[in-house]
Amino acid sequence: MKVEPQRTCMGCNLKKDKKDLIRIVKNKENEINVDKTGKLQGRGAYICKDEKCLEKAKKTKRLDRVLEMKIPDEIYEKLRGVIFD
Repeated sequence: MKVEPQRTCMGCNLKKDKKDLIRIVKNKENEINVDKTGKLQGRGAYICKDEKCLEKAKKTKRLDRVLEMKIPDEIYEKLRGVIFD
């Protein structure tokens, strides 16, 4: 039986299966992207597919700290779009 990798949500701080989370990536050029495939190069952070987790991560600036840069509002809007897909 294959064990599914676990990652921690930056909003609720709970460990969940990697496939159940959305990945946000900062690459070497300091560009932030929403990684739907989970295979982009760079530093990653994960968030649940839940608007409450997104709002909490934005309010506490946890993604900013983890990725070591200010996250633009357009990235939060992209995440909101992915959550409601």
